[in-house]
Amino acid sequence: MAYILITGASSGIGEVFAKEYARRGNDLVLVARSESKLQEIAAALSSERKVTVKVFSQDLSEQGSAERVFDYCRANNLQVELLINNAGFGLTGEFVDQPVDRLEQMILLNINTMMKLTHLFLPQMLARKTGGVINVASTAAFQPVPYMSVYAATKAFVLNFSEGLHEELQGSGVKVMALCPGGTETQFFEVANYSRSKLMIPLEKPEEVVKVAIEGFRSGNSFIISGFANKVLNFFERFLPRELVAKIAGSLFRQ
Repeated sequence: MAYILITGASSGIGEVFAKEYARRGNDLVLVARSESKLQEIAAALSSERKVTVKVFSQDLSEQGSAERVFDYCRANNLQVELLINNAGFGLTGEFVDQPVDRLEQMILLNINTMMKLTHLFLPQMLARKTGGVINVASTAAFQPVPYMSVYAATKAFVLNFSEGLHEELQGSGVKVMALCPGGTETQFFEVANYSRSKLMIPLEKPEEVVKVAIEGFRSGNSFIISGFANKVLNFFERFLPRELVAKIAGSLFRQ
């Protein structure tokens, strides 16, 4: 039985991915810190959609967390057909004022755990010659973002890593794609301590982001930007000096 594994599945984009793939009849493995929230989502989806939903509570910002997720799936004979690396968080403010332990957690979660999970599950997909990985990056991946420098750098890693793997795996039957949403109606801003009112364009709904992601993945894209306004901004910033792009981004995220 094939499963879709979704990290950060207890809220936001991850929860919507779970609901949408359950609606399509897929069995799921949901991973996040909050076991009670995961159990609530699993019970609802199992009842409404008649799919099997497994839950594994794990803080993915901890060392060894990727291995624990993989071991859980292996011990329970759960064949992961699609891995969605959605878990992540950001921080805003002066770099020197941000707690270094939180910055390290962000790097471990946004980069290390995402990379390790991909590395652990990819060989099985390649052996079967089918499957895929969706890594959730951000439109912040395309430029430096002062006052959010570490977060933007982690998402640049996610984007470049995913695009590189996409090319490596051509002809293998396995697809890799980076999803690059802009501002989205999730808990991201509360965690990052940033006022949504400072954003230049309206927030997207998670449902819109997930729809774009699934369509882009099905089409075999190496990356996909959700939201028309985000695509337009990304296109035009290519023609501006990077120093100017950084100044504009910094004006949005300066406290």
